[in-house]
Amino acid sequence: MAVAGLKQWSELTGAQRGLVVAGVVVDSVAKAAALRDLRRRPAGRVRGPKWLWATAIALTGSLGAVPLTYFLFGRRPA
Repeated sequence: MAVAGLKQWSELTGAQRGLVVAGVVVDSVAKAAALRDLRRRPAGRVRGPKWLWATAIALTGSLGAVPLTYFLFGRRPA
């Protein structure tokens, strides 16, 4: 069932498909890097609860916005 205004994968051009795949790859790499950093970082060097950051990073489809926010604002300097 198609949602009004959204195209099916088969309706996308090759360039559009490439952009979707690139977005998924960027998001996946950013999430993996943020979760790895979060796992290794002591709780005292994280702004806010680690479980909340991990949940937000893992469960949101953000094209890298949530992991970027973690790297910019969620970590305390050494």
